[in-house]
Amino acid sequence: MKRIFKTLSVAGLSVGLLAACGEGDNNNNNNQAANDGNAGNNSGEVNNDAAENDNEGNNEEAAEDLGELVVGATNVPHAEILEFAQPLLEEEGVELDIVTFNDYILPNEALDAGELDANYFQHIPYLEMQIEENGYDFVNAGGIHIEPIGIYSQEYSSLDELPEGAQIIMSDSVADHGRILMMLEDNGLITLAEGAGIGASIDDIEENPNNFDFQANVEAALLPTAYENGEGDAVLINSNYALDAGLNPLEDAIALESGDQDNPYVNVIAVNSGDEEDPRVVKLVEVLQSEEVRDFIVEEYDGAVVPAE
Repeated sequence: MKRIFKTLSVAGLSVGLLAACGEGDNNNNNNQAANDGNAGNNSGEVNNDAAENDNEGNNEEAAEDLGELVVGATNVPHAEILEFAQPLLEEEGVELDIVTFNDYILPNEALDAGELDANYFQHIPYLEMQIEENGYDFVNAGGIHIEPIGIYSQEYSSLDELPEGAQIIMSDSVADHGRILMMLEDNGLITLAEGAGIGASIDDIEENPNNFDFQANVEAALLPTAYENGEGDAVLINSNYALDAGLNPLEDAIALESGDQDNPYVNVIAVNSGDEEDPRVVKLVEVLQSEEVRDFIVEEYDGAVVPAE
C-alpha cells in the first residue's frame, strides 16, 4: 500500500499558527490513521479472499486426486494405448499403474483375486464365456476398440490359392471359433448351419467343399510362432498377437476380418461387479473413449486396430 505523508517545516511561524497547524496535523494524523486502518481492513479482506480462493483451489485439487488404478493388459495394443492415456488420466487425478500379461487366463484370475482394479485385453464374447465357466462376478465397464483377426500364410498369397485339404490352424479359445468360422463363411470357403452365429463351432460346418482340415489346438499367444515355423497352410491370428510379433495385419495377412462397428468382438474394460461406478474406472473409460485416444489408435495402427463406437 502506498502511503503519502505531508510535512510542514516553515520556520518563524507564530505559536498560534503552530497551534493551528498542530491541530490540523492532529486531524490529518487522525484521518491518516483512519485511512490506514481502513486500508488495513481492506488488505485483510483481500488476504481473506485470497485465502478462501487458495482453500477452494486446494479442495478442488483434493477432489480431483482419485488415487492409483491398477489395470492389467496384454502388451499390444492394450498396454500401448494405456501408456498413451497415462498422462491424460493423470490430469484427471488418476495415477495409472499398468501390469502386462502375455496370455488370456491370468488377467482375469488377477482381477478376481483383487490384484487388479480392472483389465483390458478381452472382447465381449470371451468375457461372457469366462464369467460362465469360472463364475467370475465381472462386468463390462465400456468398449474401447476392435482387433480384426487375420489369416496368414507362408505359402499362399490369397485364400483362392489354398489347396484341397489345406490345414487351417486356429486358436484353442472357443470364444473365437464362431468369429473365425463366420469370417471363412463370408469369404465363401465354408457354409455354417443356419443360426450358428458367433457361438458356432467346427461341428456347425455344413459345407466344406475344399475339405479343409481345421486344427483348433494352439494357444492364441502362440499362433504367431506357429506361423513363423511354417505350421499349417494358413494360421488365423488375433491382431494383438500379430502386432506384438512384428506382423502388420494390413500388409501381411492374406485376408482380414471386417473391423466395422457391426463386429461384436469389441475389446472392453472389465471390472468386478460394482466397480464400474468407481470414479477412477469412470475416468479410465472416459479417457480411453476420448477423441485424443481414438485419434491415437487410428494413427498408430492404421486400421489394424479400430476404435469402437
